Amino acid sequence: MNPVKDIKIWPGMKVSELLAQFEESGGFGARYLGIALKIFLEMLRDEECFRFLSFVAAPIATGFRGVVAEAIKRKMFHAIITTCGALDHDIARSLSEYYNGDFRLDDAKLRRDGYHRLGSVVIPLESYGPTIEKFVQECLEEAYSSGVREVGSYEISRMLGEKLEDENSILYLAARNGVEIFVPGIMDGAVGTQLWLFQQKKRDFRLNLFKDSERLSEIVFKAKRTGAIMIGGGISKHHTLWWNQFKDGLDYAIYITTACEYDGSLSGALVSEAVSWGKVKLEARKVTVHGDATIIFPILLASILDKL
Repeated sequence: MNPVKDIKIWPGMKVSELLAQFEESGGFGARYLGIALKIFLEMLRDEECFRFLSFVAAPIATGFRGVVAEAIKRKMFHAIITTCGALDHDIARSLSEYYNGDFRLDDAKLRRDGYHRLGSVVIPLESYGPTIEKFVQECLEEAYSSGVREVGSYEISRMLGEKLEDENSILYLAARNGVEIFVPGIMDGAVGTQLWLFQQKKRDFRLNLFKDSERLSEIVFKAKRTGAIMIGGGISKHHTLWWNQFKDGLDYAIYITTACEYDGSLSGALVSEAVSWGKVKLEARKVTVHGDATIIFPILLASILDKL
């Protein structure tokens, strides 16, 4: 056993110098964040590792979006698995504004005044639905006119990203850096609804998620090793784990969550539980970090930038 070491703080210290001490600090959540830093560095330095990033939608409504954008810009990940809401918020924030609010605002008043509330973020009604509808319909019309009749979710993500002009956009940066974005639950959101509405007008237009499966199978079967940072649970986390079971599991796995495992939920399940399913290798470098990802991931990424 290694003794617990006190964390030392000094003026001008780097974020990485702080996190490097966490692993030997004994606890509580800090220890696991320190381990995550070491695993992330190993994963980035492994040139034969295909790297996934998965995340849920809500943080993209916040400044967290900029952290994901920076990771894409620096080519830290090769593919993203997320939800439809992430596309919604990325498009809406590229074309309009969201505002700082509070968890305890009067929701009935917000509704009357024409605002949505997402946690501590306030979204004008016109910044969401109407903005997304206009942009997506224009993109689909253009694609259809050029002969596109059948698309997978990663192709839709690229199509939308190519039409955006916001350098802070996840879709924009992914399309220009060769990062494929898979959205297995793409019908569950504003972009998905616009796909359905477009198909009501153009009956030969098809969403084909089998194309996603074909592309993901190509990735996992060709990859010598795979790694993932999974932020939040749900379909994004599960889809990442699910596809990696077909190559005997992830070699590197970092999971950031605020959920508890006592209720048996996927969101609360420690990354170690995936070992029993063959979705993470027994010998994999793995850790679960409990905490708010809008705090944890920026600190982790800033530490990585110190060391690269």
